[in-house]
Amino acid sequence: MKGFRFTDFKPDMKGGASFEKLLDIFQQLLLIFAGDVSESLNYMNELDRRYNITDDTYAMADFIQDLKDNGYIKEEEQEGGGGMSMTPKSEQSIRKRSLDEIFGKLKRSKGGGNHKSKFPGQGGEKSSDIRPFQFGDSLEQISMTESLKNAQVNSGLGDDFRLTEKDLEVVDTETNLNTSTVLMIDISHSMILYGEDRITPAKKVALAMAELIKTRYPKDNLDILVFGNDAWTIKLKDIPYLEVGPYHTNTVAGLELAMDLLRRRKTKNKQVFMITDGKPTCLKEGINYYKNAFGLDRKIVNKTLTIAAQARRLNIPITTFMIASDPYLKQFVRDFTKVNNGRAYYSNLDGLGGFVLEDFEKNRRKNVR
Repeated sequence: MKGFRFTDFKPDMKGGASFEKLLDIFQQLLLIFAGDVSESLNYMNELDRRYNITDDTYAMADFIQDLKDNGYIKEEEQEGGGGMSMTPKSEQSIRKRSLDEIFGKLKRSKGGGNHKSKFPGQGGEKSSDIRPFQFGDSLEQISMTESLKNAQVNSGLGDDFRLTEKDLEVVDTETNLNTSTVLMIDISHSMILYGEDRITPAKKVALAMAELIKTRYPKDNLDILVFGNDAWTIKLKDIPYLEVGPYHTNTVAGLELAMDLLRRRKTKNKQVFMITDGKPTCLKEGINYYKNAFGLDRKIVNKTLTIAAQARRLNIPITTFMIASDPYLKQFVRDFTKVNNGRAYYSNLDGLGGFVLEDFEKNRRKNVR
């Protein structure tokens, strides 16, 4: 009698191990282990022992040597022995990988090559500047004359004529619509509670947004801050190394810092994206902390709603991405969103990146008066 037979899933590494396949795994582990190269490689060795992700023709020692030769990791002098660390090339590679991973899940709109939204496609007058094609450019921007000329030079006019990505040239558009964005990441202890890693997806989102803005919207501003008991800004290069601390959730401190950063920006469009999985549980009063992790504390909630109202008066919408499903927390986020006139998403970890980047594209097309 025919039927189905279920067995344990084992990754298929047919075709042999390769540097690209192993690099993809390695970069994922670097985010999980906060940039710790040694810990990531130790885990890869364990994966290799269990699932044979390498073979006799290309083993782990070959991969580690290629990481060094290609400039992804470097050896450092440390007390008690040598160690290894990431390089700027590795950090940039992780940003690009995060952007490709998250944007690859989103469907391009038919018109402007941007993400689905109720707003028109890419605007602005065409300029005389022509540059090489980059990830995220729309089909309408491609200069067919220049692109075909490049293809003729590179492959000739015979049977071997081909138009490839490296031949493409695009015409830049001029736009006055610049946006200032603050991305807030919750690094309180609850981001790793209950056996669920929530900080790694948040780091991927931050890396993807940073790479998107650097490559597609270079005139935009992106500030990234983290908040626990306190709030502070971090640099782009710090993102892979983020770790959750033994913190409560001081949402007020994060929002106050975000608004302070946006006040300094001269752009019309300003917005805040907040990724959090828990309720606000902390306030700072002078040098002391007022904390209450049990339920929703009235004092903390009222202060948080006051800050949301202040942001609304400054035309700063706050989009909240809540990685939680508790009914009373959802009600708090609904109240918070109503006061600010912003948006709220109750996202699982898989859809988080897509929601954030899709909303970013929508918001930056609004002309706030």
